[in-house]
Amino acid sequence: MKINEIKEKLIEQIALTIGEEPANIDSDMMMHELGMDSLGLVELFVFIEKEFKIQLMESGISQEDIMQIDSLANSIYRVLNK
Repeated sequence: MKINEIKEKLIEQIALTIGEEPANIDSDMMMHELGMDSLGLVELFVFIEKEFKIQLMESGISQEDIMQIDSLANSIYRVLNK
């Protein structure tokens, strides 16, 4: 899976969670700028685990990686291509 595909899937899920159009979300935005609260993040984590078949606790994805869509997509890409 290409990194742009990962970003698209993340943006679509985040848009659904926060009630925004995907076109209004830039991948360089910080999660807190998007209005993602703790429940929204939990929903995103569940989505990531199901969609990409990644166990987040064992993946090595850090808290810093989760703060921005770009860094999260890069981390998922890295895990998928180990």
